[in-house]
Amino acid sequence: MTGLGAVFRPQLAPERLRAIARLADESGLEELWLWEDCFGEGGISTAAAALAWTERVRVGVGLLPVPLRNVALAAMEAASLYRMFPGRAVLGVGHGVQDWMGQVGARAESPVTLLREHLLALRALLRGERVTTSGRYVKLDDVALDWPPQGPVEVLAGATGPRSLQLAGEVADGTVLTASTSPEGVRRARQLIDEGRASGGRSGDPHTVVVYLLAATGPDAATRLRAELVAEGRDQVPDLGVAGDARAVANAVQRLADAGADTVILQPTGDEPDPEGFVRFTAEEVRSLVP
Repeated sequence: MTGLGAVFRPQLAPERLRAIARLADESGLEELWLWEDCFGEGGISTAAAALAWTERVRVGVGLLPVPLRNVALAAMEAASLYRMFPGRAVLGVGHGVQDWMGQVGARAESPVTLLREHLLALRALLRGERVTTSGRYVKLDDVALDWPPQGPVEVLAGATGPRSLQLAGEVADGTVLTASTSPEGVRRARQLIDEGRASGGRSGDPHTVVVYLLAATGPDAATRLRAELVAEGRDQVPDLGVAGDARAVANAVQRLADAGADTVILQPTGDEPDPEGFVRFTAEEVRSLVP
């Protein structure tokens, strides 16, 4: 079965998260995803709160920008979530938006090198290993977590370009693709991820692909969807986003699944007038139409 979820976008004030997280839990939504967009809301703090307010929904963070975090701190925070909420936290890491990283003085000269070093160290720490490494960006001296996760956990990587996609396949447990990814883009991403898995000797390991899908429903859905695509310069890209009823959205989800997505996360427009209604729509109307 294709996984399905929805995004709590950082255009919403953080105090609105509690009600939406509880609604997600009660409505049967499988996954609620959060973003750590500069300079909105912190990914770990909001994920911890959402997990604490709920009982069953999985809470994903896509993504934590690695230039903002020492890898030991990232591992400590991730391990705490994994232990406190077993099987319910999903964390992805990525380059971060380079302009934002530059604003805070954290822009790396080689984002791919930083992501590789961070992923390798993070996954080792979360496996309970004692790590010493001296890379270009990541430096650890005899570091181990006192409280690593109690079993295997997934670490996902956000990726868009070919090198990052291959890297995700080589060293991550899954990949998060943006809403700028069409079904054909998912197919190409899968190919690049599989190349990375092969080069890393991980062809036999599972690798989850999560894709955001920009979606709008309601009487002004098409207008809102087009306005957002135009604002982001993506209106000329074929087969991006979907506007319409549950059947139209489910068909768009299925196209991404057929292209290789394991989980599709519906991303409302930034001006979504009814975020709670969008969660209900995803859980109660679209879910039953997606095999």
